[in-house]
Amino acid sequence: MALFDLDSQQRKDIIGYTSELLEEYYENTKARDVSPDLNINAVREYISDFATAPLHDSKAIIDHVFGGLEKRAVQVAHPSYFGLFNPRPAFPGIVADLMTATTNPQMAAWSHNPFTFAVEEYLIAELGKRMGYEQTDGTFCSGGAEANQTAVLCALNHAFPQYLMTGLRGIDKQPVLYCSSETHHSIAKAARMCGLGIEAVRHVVQNDQLQINVDALDKMIQDDLSNGFAPFMLVATAGTTGPGNIDPLGPMADIAKKYGLWYHVDGAFAGALALHSEKKALLSGIEESDSITIDIHKWLAAPMGTGTFLTSHPESLSSTFRITADYMPKEGTEFDAEDPYTHSIQWSRRSLGLRMYMSLLFFGWAGYEKTIQHHIDMGELMKGLLVEHGWEIKNSSALPIICFKGASDTEDELRRICEFVVKSKRAWISLYPINGEWCLRACITNYATTETEVKELVVLLDEARRSKI
Repeated sequence: MALFDLDSQQRKDIIGYTSELLEEYYENTKARDVSPDLNINAVREYISDFATAPLHDSKAIIDHVFGGLEKRAVQVAHPSYFGLFNPRPAFPGIVADLMTATTNPQMAAWSHNPFTFAVEEYLIAELGKRMGYEQTDGTFCSGGAEANQTAVLCALNHAFPQYLMTGLRGIDKQPVLYCSSETHHSIAKAARMCGLGIEAVRHVVQNDQLQINVDALDKMIQDDLSNGFAPFMLVATAGTTGPGNIDPLGPMADIAKKYGLWYHVDGAFAGALALHSEKKALLSGIEESDSITIDIHKWLAAPMGTGTFLTSHPESLSSTFRITADYMPKEGTEFDAEDPYTHSIQWSRRSLGLRMYMSLLFFGWAGYEKTIQHHIDMGELMKGLLVEHGWEIKNSSALPIICFKGASDTEDELRRICEFVVKSKRAWISLYPINGEWCLRACITNYATTETEVKELVVLLDEARRSKI
């Protein structure tokens, strides 16, 4: 037996025991509490007491670790979790993660893993086609934040080629980018990380539909040009985190063309609509973008940490990130394939595309469409039931995201209701302000959420509303 290893029988026993635990959890997730009691000191003691005790047998170790995951965390895989964009992962993606962890493919150099490289290349091309791109390049990444950071860097390189050599000091005017106040905060974070600074992010006011106001955008760009700034990028959002709105993608594309801006669509959540034969119309105009963010770990139910960046400029990623290193593998140079480390932020990383590829092989593109439709149907059911029970819907999203409140509910009352729901451990919801007015927010993120869970939430909300505890 090799050092730092277990023998064959031990491994089989551990895998068998763990498999039984995971299958029971996967089959009966609803039997768990949705949320834990929050006490970080108790969790720290749970870890330190076990870790500093004498060596345990394998089953005790597995029970300890899985017990921590099962009982000391919000169960986002629970069908009554109506929170952020955290899904129940599809089982084929879980199996892909097990295979990936075992073989441990290194995705820096394509020649080390031609299969996993080609899988991701295939998926990027297919996603690009569904977005309406005639040609596509892209990369898998850790999530929307990295994808949006990639977009900002590609946009800077596109507008200011000297940026890659001289940095911002080589640009004689202050570059600025534009987005709405509902744009994900990763855009502002990206601006700060690449040296632009927060002040380079122009937040445009919204219209009555909580979309970016295109007229105000046009005027803001004109004012910046008159004042000596250098507009270089426009960011639209397809599926805002709070109310779930989609910016006017077509009109924004026209603005981007008018001023020569790199046009990026953050479709981390709603970009998945491109896989639905009818609902993809909600993304009309996205095909005119220069780049797109889609998180496979959101609506497409891959395990967490599976993002993608797509671009209609095949040379952009290589131009932005290409670098050489003498120690990197050089075999396979006669093939038309580019090492991932030369056209992405990350260097060493695990294979992410297998998570989606496995699910695609099991369920097909039609399976994704049916899942998206199921989420939408459950969202419409929830809206209807909430209205029947006296709640007011405060957003107008076509996505399964519902922001709601009672007509006379104050912020304190809504916080009390939200706390009641979360502390019940029977469901999880959140709060979000719509035009400065606080609302309760519920989002359908789980393909296993059915009419039963939706109705149970409405009953729980009524119970919370009646309670004054």
